[in-house]
Amino acid sequence: MKEFIHYKTHSQYSICEGAVKISELAEYCKKNKILAVGISDTNNLSGALEFSNELSKVGTQPVIGNQLNIKLNFNNQYIIGKVSIIAKDAKGYENMLHLSSKSYLESKENEDINCSYEELLKFSEGLIILAGGTNSLIYKLILNNNEEQVVFFLNEIKKKIKEDLYIEIQRHKEINDNLIEKKLLFFSNKLSIPIIATHEIFYIEKDMYEAHDAYICVGEKTYVNEKKRLKYSSEHYLKSSEEMKSLFKDLPDALINNFNLIKKIKYFPKKCRPLLPNLKDNNIDLDLAIKKQAYEGLKYRLENFVFKDITDENHKNSIDKLYSSRLKYELEMIINMKFAGYFLIVSDYVKWAKKNSIPVGPGRGSGAGSLVAWCLSITDLDPIRFGLIFERFLNPDRISMPDFDIDFCQEGRDSVINYVKDKYQNKVAQIITFGKLQARMALRDIGRVIGLPYGRVDQLCKMIPFDPSRPLSLAESIAIEPRILQAQKEDQNIKKLINYSLKLEGLYRNIATHAAGIVIGDKDLKKIVPLYKDLSSNIPIPVTQFDMKSSEDAGLVKFDLLGLKTLTVIKKAVSFIKKDIPNFDISKLNLNDQETFDLLSSGETMGIFQLESSGMREVLKQLKPNKFEDIIALVALYRPGPMQNIPTYINRKHDKEKIDYIHPTLKTVLKETYGVIIYQEQVMQIAQTLSNFSASKADILRKAMGKKKSAEMERQKKDFIEGAINNGISKDQATYIFQLVEKFAQYGFNKSHAAAYALIAYQTAYLKKHYPIYFFCASMNTELSNTDKLNLFYEELKKLKLKILPPCINNSYSEFLPNKKEEIYYALSAIKAVGYDSISKIVLERESNGVYKNLNDFLSRNSSKNLNKLQLEGLIKAGAFDCLEKNRRKIYESVPDLIKVSKTSEVTSNNLNLFAEEKSSQVINLNNVKQWKESEIIEKEFESIGFFVSEHPLKNHSALLHDLKVITYKDFKSNSKLKTCVLSGTLMKLQEKKTARGSPYAIAKFTDLSQMFELFLFSENLIDNRQYLKVGNSFIINTKKDLAKDGTERINVTRVFFIENLIPKNIKEINIYIDSSNSLKNLKNYLKNQTGSTIVNLKYKKDNFLYNFRLSKTRKVNYDDIKHLKSEGIDINIKK
Repeated sequence: MKEFIHYKTHSQYSICEGAVKISELAEYCKKNKILAVGISDTNNLSGALEFSNELSKVGTQPVIGNQLNIKLNFNNQYIIGKVSIIAKDAKGYENMLHLSSKSYLESKENEDINCSYEELLKFSEGLIILAGGTNSLIYKLILNNNEEQVVFFLNEIKKKIKEDLYIEIQRHKEINDNLIEKKLLFFSNKLSIPIIATHEIFYIEKDMYEAHDAYICVGEKTYVNEKKRLKYSSEHYLKSSEEMKSLFKDLPDALINNFNLIKKIKYFPKKCRPLLPNLKDNNIDLDLAIKKQAYEGLKYRLENFVFKDITDENHKNSIDKLYSSRLKYELEMIINMKFAGYFLIVSDYVKWAKKNSIPVGPGRGSGAGSLVAWCLSITDLDPIRFGLIFERFLNPDRISMPDFDIDFCQEGRDSVINYVKDKYQNKVAQIITFGKLQARMALRDIGRVIGLPYGRVDQLCKMIPFDPSRPLSLAESIAIEPRILQAQKEDQNIKKLINYSLKLEGLYRNIATHAAGIVIGDKDLKKIVPLYKDLSSNIPIPVTQFDMKSSEDAGLVKFDLLGLKTLTVIKKAVSFIKKDIPNFDISKLNLNDQETFDLLSSGETMGIFQLESSGMREVLKQLKPNKFEDIIALVALYRPGPMQNIPTYINRKHDKEKIDYIHPTLKTVLKETYGVIIYQEQVMQIAQTLSNFSASKADILRKAMGKKKSAEMERQKKDFIEGAINNGISKDQATYIFQLVEKFAQYGFNKSHAAAYALIAYQTAYLKKHYPIYFFCASMNTELSNTDKLNLFYEELKKLKLKILPPCINNSYSEFLPNKKEEIYYALSAIKAVGYDSISKIVLERESNGVYKNLNDFLSRNSSKNLNKLQLEGLIKAGAFDCLEKNRRKIYESVPDLIKVSKTSEVTSNNLNLFAEEKSSQVINLNNVKQWKESEIIEKEFESIGFFVSEHPLKNHSALLHDLKVITYKDFKSNSKLKTCVLSGTLMKLQEKKTARGSPYAIAKFTDLSQMFELFLFSENLIDNRQYLKVGNSFIINTKKDLAKDGTERINVTRVFFIENLIPKNIKEINIYIDSSNSLKNLKNYLKNQTGSTIVNLKYKKDNFLYNFRLSKTRKVNYDDIKHLKSEGIDINIKK
């Protein structure tokens, strides 16, 4: 009996439209023995190859189709609508790839992606076209009564593809179905075009309708209860063959054509072997080229690195033999696997980057295990020196293609990609990624569209455990969180939300571009994969519509070009150093520098790559690393899972725990890590040592253990135990060792990757220790717009007693720069609202024509384009104009006038200097106002800079801090005898959270006169002080030291007081010391007519006599007044 075939399935790649997961469809087809099924995603072919592979595996013939937007031009009237196309042969699939790619790459920004109908005609060979489906181009034309255009379009297509054009009839019970069907049957008869029964499938099961409706709303950014929105009928599930035949029993021709269409389809794409790209120089013999370059590179590496401290010729010869033997072995494997071109391409763009002064990382991922890669300058880690394994990267039994992950300086990465693009034109693309609706996102999105309050949904989301390394599904979360089950029972809306979310979880939500991956093909990519255009990307190359797996299945080889900010920091720091030491070479550092290890052991690692988190600092203080291998181990261990092994590693290193090598034969494998299995490479070496596994087989075992592939592990376990028994190990002991290795292997880290990142960490630590000024300038210059990060660097500079000079329009630069006194000029572009480009022009003018003499001079020499209100206000508040006018308030309140003067200057003088000497009569009249109070100056400076550079607000309260016996956080933390104390702090950042029970708490970041520090504020303190907890406000904090469960000491908050609430409004009595008539005059001007309740005593010392006076009337005096008078040079104290 004939089977109805569904040609119009919308998979999860029809984002926020299709809810059919390809894996679930394959299971359905297998279970129901489906003959064939087609994919027809809207405006993309992203799922084509995955669909083809998965369906063919279960014995169902995949049919590859696509709904493509076609732009029809008829008598200069344009309309865009969908047309369904199906590939019947290889040429049709190639044309489908071309049309899909063209629709993205050549569409205009202000219209929907599309292809012209002329392009459709031109590339129609091998295609079957179905016209007339729901919301299609023909559908739109009929509803708009454009029948003439319908006839024109169908006739033109028919002339081109003849019997491969069908008019599709669909019965979804949509509003316009009957009208559309009558018209389609009319056109079929009139134009002699066969009809075919089809059905748009958006989901498999019928009960998915309501959840799918909510999913549509997510994509459309609407709500379920809105009436005027896109809404489908409930008929779009995967109907059985019997249901479809019954539905179309009155149109037998439509059914017959559906049954027979599959006979025309002879092609579907298949997984392809790697299409390894060649170098552009096609005449080159790749095998000879890689051998030549590798041996030349080995000679250079040996002479400049390996032999550097070796004088014994015999020792040199033995090392040469070792390296040459390894190189020969690797080259043979690379050439046999036809990977020479891949290595040479990577080497080519890495060498280009280095030649063009773009820093390249030492390696990343398993590629750093290759000696050939080191010799070709792809990596900068000697794999033999660090015990890295080539087979972890490449071996004959490896199933998936390996790839090199290369880090480039973030500022230069785009240049490298452009170099590759230009060299391999039309053969390069980035890789698409798809964001899934995971548990929390599903709840948030669906909760929004069904109209639940945000707060309730947020509360529910926070019940979902958050572990990025092993995210739990919604079902798993519900199983372990009783509060979610309780919420479902109590609230029907929550029950609906969770029901929908469970059904929609895992579907795709959005599209992005892979952060680093590009693919290079052996021919024009449009002939291999469909392409997409990412309008948000600033890299001028297309993006594959296939994700990484499908791109690799299509034969493309991935190259990872990553941007790493730390390399930019190193580059900038080295450029400073080279002005003093021209021959400085960061790649030739001594990896045994004791001072660098001392810095790491102190835990003062702010700014050091991979080692700056608070947890990492504590570990470093306990570990006290004294060799480079310790850093490698720590980079590998400090992750969820293996962190539990850190105490063991530390204790064994410091002889507090006996080292266990599991078996005597494994001592050489585990000696470096004190018997702790840390690296994936160790798992491989254990299998090789104990059970005689080949390197390739050991890699299979490593992967099976790491990914918990139980079937593969059982096979490997049998071989492992047999091999161990053959080496004289008992079966029980072999089983025990296998289980132990399996436990460690789940978290085992790639040593090649850890070693590469450990090297970058060491380099940054070395720079911080030996060249701190240059290191911090470089670090801060990569964070010019990140106030929080700049604040951390500033605090670190204070700890190191390195001075940072306040912003100054005549001394500072666009970036942070050092001077000869080992001080740092504050970067003007780091001031809020001050743009880098405009301030650079202002600095350039100063450097070219001399410092600015006054405000007139500044305004006349700079274009008004570089001066706007916010910019000027930011510079003034930061104190950048103090060198021209000390009264900041005076300039600040004159900003509108300054801008007018600047603009008038350009217009009236035709770009001549308005304030040149011959025009000196034109002077800016500033508002004659009093300077801000000291507290206001600090507050404005904080607004502009984000932290306190010239003065700390707590200094305004020195008398109060003295009275309250406040000590600094640094002194409290370092004094083991002190268990309670009073601290002070100015709030820099507040992050509110909730405990597992829903109680509020906050992580508060404070700064006092010694350093920045973090404290937890739990519910009572948080709630009592919430109205005052604003960034910039200062507090008095009662604290005590407690021991945490893990034995570490924690500083906990007992009470918090807003400092302004503690300051007496008036002071009872003060003593003022007079030393001259000038100070008396200043005092008179300030206290004049200020009536209040403070007794004022004047004390004047002359000729060893002290004269005491008391003002007849009391005055109004507070702490701010005392601060101001002290700033005028008047000595005052408060009488107790």
